Amino acid sequence: MNRLRAVTGTLLATATVVAAATLGVATPAAATLGVATPAAATLGVATPAAATLGVATPGVVTPGVVTPAAAAPAGLPGMDVSSYQGNVNWSAAWNNGARFAYVKATEGTYYTNPYFAQQYNGSYNVGMIRGAYHFARPDTTTGAAQANYLVDHGGGWSKDGRTLPAALDIEYNPYGATCYGLSQSAMRSWISSFVNQYQARTGRWATIYTTADWWTTCTGNYSGFAATNPLWIARYAGTVGTLPAGWSTYSFWQWASSGTFPGDQNIWNGTLDRLRVLACNGPC
Repeated sequence: MNRLRAVTGTLLATATVVAAATLGVATPAAATLGVATPAAATLGVATPAAATLGVATPGVVTPGVVTPAAAAPAGLPGMDVSSYQGNVNWSAAWNNGARFAYVKATEGTYYTNPYFAQQYNGSYNVGMIRGAYHFARPDTTTGAAQANYLVDHGGGWSKDGRTLPAALDIEYNPYGATCYGLSQSAMRSWISSFVNQYQARTGRWATIYTTADWWTTCTGNYSGFAATNPLWIARYAGTVGTLPAGWSTYSFWQWASSGTFPGDQNIWNGTLDRLRVLACNGPC
């Protein structure tokens, strides 16, 4: 979600699959849940990591190189934005086919997106299904403290059929050490603290946005969140690649940093009706 566009280029993307009945991701037999099976389908201190999602996976894509928009994978088109995009023309994005948006709300416990209201409400007002995202800073405060900061600054959830559970953007550190100075076990504990507190505050499990490489490096490819948290995978390539352990498929895929829509280009791995199931946590 975060991007130091002016300095390093493109950043990361993550998708997520959610446990069958409660998270909107379908198992092969679960026709009413929100995410299609694989066969069915596709932000710091100082200057806050400057924009939208997406750190390129090392060895997979060269920083600064963007996958052509023509390579859009199959799925329901959507986008993610941050303060980098400023005031977004939501009507144009809708007319061009975007049906969902994730909007950066917060970072650490020190930053809020000054364009959040225009982006979060604007996407909703044109008919999109929208959600907020939080750029994680595990080196500053606890996961629970940052989950509270997110919820207290627009990242909550309501059962209106148009609001997604918020996303935790956990990725390469744009300010220093790749894993924020945490061991793999400490990182797993930090993420658990965040998602558990978010669930306690909202009744929903947050989507996790990441890359397979960062997840392996910094959590030891931990599989323990796959049963509850939808996966939003970031990978700028022609295929989604190998997913982090535990997730058999993804919910969202951030596949390019620019294209048809403002911000990063994403797809939902399923239909609009299934996305509404994830938004509603079941039928609305």
